[in-house]
Amino acid sequence: MRVALDVPLAGPFDYLPPSDDPLTADDIGRRVLVPFGRRRLAGVVLAVDVVSDWPAEQLKTVESIDRRAPPVPAEVLALASFAAEYYRANLGEVLLPALPPALRSTRQWRMPRPLVRGPLEQPAPPAGADPDTDDADDRGAARTPAAAPTLTAEQAAALATLSPKLAAGFSTTLLHGVTGSGKTEVYLRLLAEVLGRGGQALILVPEINLVPQMLARVRERFPDAGVVAQHSALADGERLSGWLAARSGAARVVVGTRLAVFAPLPDLALVIVDEEHDASYKQQDGPRIHARDLALYRAQQRAVPVLLGSATPALETWARAEAGAIDRVSLSRRARASALPNLQLVDLRRGVVAAGFSQRLVDALRLRLERGEQSLVYINRRGYAPTLRCACGWLADCQRCNAHLVLHRQPRGLRCHHCGAQQRIPTACPSCGNLDLQAVGQATQRIETLLAELLPTARIARVDRDSVRRRDDWPQLLADIEARRIDVLVGTQMLTKGHDFPGITLVGVVDADAALYASDFRAPERLFAQLLQVAGRAGRGDTPGEVLIQTRLPEHPLFDALLRADFAGFAKDQLAERQAAALPPYAHLAVLRAEASSDEACERFLGAAADLAQQLIRQARQKQARQAVQVFDPVPAGLARVAGQHRWQLMLHATQRPALRALLATLAPQLPAVAGRQVRWSLDVDPQLTD
Repeated sequence: MRVALDVPLAGPFDYLPPSDDPLTADDIGRRVLVPFGRRRLAGVVLAVDVVSDWPAEQLKTVESIDRRAPPVPAEVLALASFAAEYYRANLGEVLLPALPPALRSTRQWRMPRPLVRGPLEQPAPPAGADPDTDDADDRGAARTPAAAPTLTAEQAAALATLSPKLAAGFSTTLLHGVTGSGKTEVYLRLLAEVLGRGGQALILVPEINLVPQMLARVRERFPDAGVVAQHSALADGERLSGWLAARSGAARVVVGTRLAVFAPLPDLALVIVDEEHDASYKQQDGPRIHARDLALYRAQQRAVPVLLGSATPALETWARAEAGAIDRVSLSRRARASALPNLQLVDLRRGVVAAGFSQRLVDALRLRLERGEQSLVYINRRGYAPTLRCACGWLADCQRCNAHLVLHRQPRGLRCHHCGAQQRIPTACPSCGNLDLQAVGQATQRIETLLAELLPTARIARVDRDSVRRRDDWPQLLADIEARRIDVLVGTQMLTKGHDFPGITLVGVVDADAALYASDFRAPERLFAQLLQVAGRAGRGDTPGEVLIQTRLPEHPLFDALLRADFAGFAKDQLAERQAAALPPYAHLAVLRAEASSDEACERFLGAAADLAQQLIRQARQKQARQAVQVFDPVPAGLARVAGQHRWQLMLHATQRPALRALLATLAPQLPAVAGRQVRWSLDVDPQLTD
């Protein structure tokens, strides 16, 4: 038998079945416990009755097979297999992390109580019980669905285009709607049709903190649909219950983050990818899968439509729509507010009040406070200040990374955001002994402190990864915002995506220029998306919104397009630059990354890998195969050292995707022998970060 294991070795692995428990084809996808070296691991059965390349006497025997939980469906196994092949990863490293922790643990687990039950699974009421009252919650009795709002003309037109696709097989449609245009209502109307036909739906969101709001909206509208969440922050029992409910068909809608793309849905009829542009869909550790692209593959696999929603689509998606490769439906007006917020630039070259705040922004904040309205101050940097410095030139640097230590006040200390190293704040400069050390730049904690001084009566809440850590923090924060117990929000991009805060009438952006200096070619695209998304939090209620963007580069073309809310014009210019430079979507990239204890080891490995790639390209040309792949020289990564490990990268560039895939299929299996034990390496196909 063949088993997938979550180990960093080429697999799958062959085992002998238990002598007292023969396996059949029905056991494919089931969980097994196997010996692996000195360890005991959980795996998933991929095949039975296979002929192994290893002698039988060298094969170990499976310890046990777990038939309590249903097997992983063949469709999910096929999706994981495609992901492993495309992203050049081991199948077990893709498949096992996508399962609930209980199913990949070697410890015994109990079958959890179902979160929801299907119509055939409802227990009969005890004798003499009133079926309309007793045990109603356990039986999944109805609640009253929330009323659906009246559609706008654009929403109705969008549904007239999208509804016929539900019964027409696979299709891909971009729903390009400005912030507040009611994309979620379009999702809900399509869900109503899918559920009415007996289908299931998968809704992906880019981050965990977006799940509660989407989950609440879907449950309010469809209280009897058994809506469940799937993401890594759930308790193990809750995640397993949701997985089992989806697998059995009792849960008709799954809302989740990246790995929910692998959720078992036997009646899948619709896939929705909300905020499809978001880089969080791309996994940055382990197998570098992209959930949006796998969602497209899964929808095609099941012959069902997929809907990609965004106010700022990924340029790759936009280019496909412009070329007619996918359909596009637009929502150009807000559903509730009369107009989009008024965006204005504030030129910081004309002076600031303190710590990066202009007088204009301070006055605007005070005005909203007097009116009883809410404001949001955005800066995409957590901590108190980016670093600490002395007049002599000393900077607080991390000893293990090529990065500055970030100054934090809560808790107090210097912290590296890359390796986690922490230090006390020195009382004097370690270089010259100067007692006057200065905090450099702004971050969320410093902005919070300054606003408390400028607006002493304001109720201020900071929202970043330091303040929202526990499971209950985010729901409590949303409740406080909705109840108007907060006057000013200070936060990072956690606040920019998909949230509906009707009370916010002002958004202030403190430091809009930092991303313009990044070396990655996608930096302008990400900045435009972040600014347009955060601007969209203003004026979503009855009061018009205003957005003040502070900058020292007001003449930059990006800000010109932003002021006009002209995503199409911005995308056209960016795509023209990408085409001229032969960058995605007009080319295809893969990055081979290396980490080692020295630069020499990284450079030696990547140099050997580059030579091997060139050799394979020449061999393909000799066979008259088209291999238009360019191999660049190895270079240090943008962040050249993290946690004491030196980091280098090698880029592969191709004008045709099949040529790159063919090269990687031949190159990747040979890399372990080239790397040896001194170098850790990874392949990133279709990378989102290339610096």
